[in-house]
Amino acid sequence: MTALDETLDLDGYVDADRERWVTEGSKSRARTAFERDRARLVHSSALRRLGAKTQVLGPSSDDFVRTRLTHTLEVAQVGREIGKALGCDPDVVDTACLAHDLGHPPFGHNGERALAELARGIGGFEGNAQTLRLLTRLEPKVVAPDGTAVGLNLTRASLDASVKYPWRHLQGPVSAASGRPTHKFGVYEDDLPVFEWLRHDAPEGRKCLEAQVMDLADDISYSVHDVEDAVVGARLDLEVLTQPDERDRVVEAVSTWYGDAVSDAELRDAMDRLVRAQLWRPGFDGSRGALAMLKDATSQLIGRFAKASQLATRERYGPGPLTRYAAELVVPHETLAEILVLKGLAVAYVMAPRELEPLYHRQREMLTDLVRVLSDRAPLALEPPFAADWQAAANDAARLRVVVDQVASLTDVSAADLHARLVHPPRH
Repeated sequence: MTALDETLDLDGYVDADRERWVTEGSKSRARTAFERDRARLVHSSALRRLGAKTQVLGPSSDDFVRTRLTHTLEVAQVGREIGKALGCDPDVVDTACLAHDLGHPPFGHNGERALAELARGIGGFEGNAQTLRLLTRLEPKVVAPDGTAVGLNLTRASLDASVKYPWRHLQGPVSAASGRPTHKFGVYEDDLPVFEWLRHDAPEGRKCLEAQVMDLADDISYSVHDVEDAVVGARLDLEVLTQPDERDRVVEAVSTWYGDAVSDAELRDAMDRLVRAQLWRPGFDGSRGALAMLKDATSQLIGRFAKASQLATRERYGPGPLTRYAAELVVPHETLAEILVLKGLAVAYVMAPRELEPLYHRQREMLTDLVRVLSDRAPLALEPPFAADWQAAANDAARLRVVVDQVASLTDVSAADLHARLVHPPRH
């Protein structure tokens, strides 16, 4: 019997949604399977490591700025509320949100680009594919009867909700602008067996509703909170949205980084709407009053984007629980344009200028050095779990993947420390 043949429970989920890759012994019924999934994420070492990983600005740059962990907690809060309003199981959405950035390496997207280049010959590196690898293989929690590590062994519904890009490398949607498939993907070739299991009966290339909610919550949190951090860090004055030359700069940033999903005219209209909403006042001075006003603006923006999407989805599908593949999340085009304006602000005033900084290049060099040195000194230089993986690897490609796994697991701080110890050891 397949998941589609089963009768839906009152909550919109079926028994197949609660299945695990490896069957476990009976558990206390005090918690649901989905509550147990969330607990496994909360107690995972991979989640703790996000506290020392870069979001946009490095975690050591300022006490105020967000790390990957604080960003993840904010995404989970936003996603849980949106999902609950639509009838999704809140714990499934919460688990997906908590998991969504686990696979990101040290130094944020900068580190991801470095590892993608180093792993080009073995299927690439992608933070979302690495997340699936962590959840189903690398994070220590459950071991199969044959001794194979199966990660957290989450339910099918929670794993599927965590897959933002449900396709293999170069098998995703083709961009109308470039004519090439997206560089984003959600699974490496040697993780295909569990991917095919979790995608059982899922429409090809389509994200479940819970994954779509997670994706929107990420976009909302990323766009709103990165702008907040930029304002507090004196990198951005929101009055730029009223200045023609600066508006042009934001439009160009959106086009360069995020493509042409929204036209230039629609972006300018979105800027006008945000200015008319009067969510912030000019002249941020860092005072408690100014900080409170900025925090209120971020809350209103989150509510504005979330509510618009909830209402649009309900208008299309009506009442009742919306789960898995029973519905698509509807994000109004105007809402998408406003989110992209905020993303464009972060790109134009923080992310793009940062790429010119010497530190940005040193970070990539650091990860390149670590992959080289760990490969040369493996398995002795690897941590015990990765050393065992390296020894069990069938060929050089598999061994390189193990080294990349270890480097990706590092935090910004531990990567720098390991580099100092292995590449530039102190002289006595």
